Amino acid sequence: PHITTDYSEALLEYITPVYSEPKEALAFLSDLHTFTYHHLENEWIWPGSMPSRLSGNDSVPIADYGSSNVGTMKHVYRKGLDVRYGRIMQAIAGVHYNVSLPDDMWHALREMEKATNIPFNDYRSTRYFGMIRHFRRHSWLLLYLFGASPAIDKSFLPNGQVPDKLQPLSDDTYYAPYATTLRMSDLGYQNKVQSQLKICFNSLSNYVNTLRHAISTPWPDYEALGVRNGDEWQQLNANILQIENEYYSDIRPKRVAKHNETPSQALEARGVEYIEVRCLDLNPFDPLGVTESQMRFV
Repeated sequence: PHITTDYSEALLEYITPVYSEPKEALAFLSDLHTFTYHHLENEWIWPGSMPSRLSGNDSVPIADYGSSNVGTMKHVYRKGLDVRYGRIMQAIAGVHYNVSLPDDMWHALREMEKATNIPFNDYRSTRYFGMIRHFRRHSWLLLYLFGASPAIDKSFLPNGQVPDKLQPLSDDTYYAPYATTLRMSDLGYQNKVQSQLKICFNSLSNYVNTLRHAISTPWPDYEALGVRNGDEWQQLNANILQIENEYYSDIRPKRVAKHNETPSQALEARGVEYIEVRCLDLNPFDPLGVTESQMRFV
């Protein structure tokens, strides 16, 4: 589907098809927005990455995907995010920008570098991981140029406790001087447990192995929460990551997975297909949340 939900029933997620030109993707995204507005009744789409005023954790309804096995798994996974991090943090929104280069280019580059002895999928994956490492060295520039979340509502802060780094803008709004993106700061979508993960981007095998270690290693605090509360599931498991999707990074290697295939299995079987840039705030000055110039710069 091109319109779905992320964490919450109130958190829309728009998904465009693959296009070779940013203009085409933006045109499709515009159509999705138009369709949505024609079906909203007395509701608006919030334009910022940080949520507006919230009325506590329960004011963020967890998305419901039905009673099928897959739908139940998705719902329990989100319940696990709730008990681990709280629902309010899950109300943060952003732009996920997928980028790939044509296979013809990779074939030409492979021949130019006299690397035809390396299987094509392995060569392409190696080069994509080089791009990822380079991106991680310079991703601060995107936060500086395109960060658009310098302020937050007091209701977003745990127990309404205002950190010293924030200053009042109004009775309920606080900002950080010189900040560009609180979403990508320690006040945003971050957690202390994941900050200790040593996910390795040196190669595809290193990445897959370290990610699998995280989804198979129990964490004491999550064990203390309990996987079940009576007959009700609270989380999928008590490991550092319930599933691979829980790992948060500013960029990720991706491959379209087949039925019953995990992201790491897809990567391991067929290599990196594209990369997903995840550090862009929604642009509140553009009705689509991102502009063509931003997309071309990335």
